[in-house]
Amino acid sequence: MRPQTLNDLVGQEHLTGTGSVLRTAIGHGKIPSMILWGPPGTGKTTIANIIAHTLAVPFFTLSAISAGVKEVRDAIAQAQKLTGAILFIDEIHRFNKGQQDALLGAVEKGVVTLIGATTENPSFEVNNALLSRCQVYVLKPLGNEDLVRLLEQSIERDEWLGERNVKLKETEALLTISGGDARKLLNLFELVVDGLAGTKTVTITDDKVMAIAQQRIALYDKSGEQHYDIISAFIKSMRGSDPNGAIYWLARMIEGGEDVKFIARRMVIFASEDIGNANPTALVLANACFDAVNKIGYPESRIILAQCATYLASSHKSNASYMAIEEALDMVRKEGDLPVPLHVRNAPTGLMKKLGYGKNYKYAHSYENSFTEQEFLPDALAGTTFYDPGQTPREDELRKFLRSLWKDKYGY
Repeated sequence: MRPQTLNDLVGQEHLTGTGSVLRTAIGHGKIPSMILWGPPGTGKTTIANIIAHTLAVPFFTLSAISAGVKEVRDAIAQAQKLTGAILFIDEIHRFNKGQQDALLGAVEKGVVTLIGATTENPSFEVNNALLSRCQVYVLKPLGNEDLVRLLEQSIERDEWLGERNVKLKETEALLTISGGDARKLLNLFELVVDGLAGTKTVTITDDKVMAIAQQRIALYDKSGEQHYDIISAFIKSMRGSDPNGAIYWLARMIEGGEDVKFIARRMVIFASEDIGNANPTALVLANACFDAVNKIGYPESRIILAQCATYLASSHKSNASYMAIEEALDMVRKEGDLPVPLHVRNAPTGLMKKLGYGKNYKYAHSYENSFTEQEFLPDALAGTTFYDPGQTPREDELRKFLRSLWKDKYGY
């Protein structure tokens, strides 16, 4: 059902309607390099295909999820042998700086006309040097009228649907589940019609759509409920020390096109919240993972994410640091702004020294083993224990060390 001409395109009249900027450029037979920015399923890939079909020029297509610098250079090398080639890159925001830089020279010299498609703001995700050489066209979400029209067109034109005598009685469930994504809508429509096959007339109702969708659809919506369900399953698998569960849910996110930074960011948080001082190296590795995947991008970053996820899942666990800050915050909210003890206050002026600021403070390094007992909490909280090391080998060492210093003061 992908349209071959602008006249068949549903929606985006501001770009492709009569007198519009893109239609005019296509009519003149020469288009600029461009970035098509819009939500999923609004026609970015379709417009790129229409342009190539209308201009009858060589058309190369890459997906930033699976292509690296080598694939980009190979496509450019092929384009150099041709005239007027278009290079379409889907999800261009997933290309890292090195991959985007590999495009720059070819775009600058006119070896290829670049058409990039992105669901993310190109101002943040595309290098300034590349962005300055491209026109940015913003695609609008498809309205319900557009989507219904798309369904009606598919019934009229698609041979498979025509053989099944499809009647579109209700559309609300189709539109709601697809979330304005035309590709998702047509896939769902096909699934529902197939599920109702066997009757002379296939009548589409909201109840029938919901029944089939609940049984058979497993969509990954990056902004919807399943987005949160799957990241929850991922985190809980790591917390439960199951690297197999963690790697499966990681694969689901990668295959669903989840933002690599979102996955890595959650692992950095996990390393501190759920592992903490049971294995401080976990935070170092998670932070290195975050930096690395931002430099590398898909598809290679899947390997880095997998290494980090399996390491975190296989590590000793402790939430002692997390619980300590939560208890301390709770105490701050209950007790308010308790005064800082005078002996640990800063005394930068003579007046402050006269008032007793810093008086009787004991400089730890002046004592054996760089320690001497003194109170650092406000008087009202003296002796309160917030941090209680967990029951892991590394934290047992911390507990023994703290007990040797503080004896029974904090119950270590």
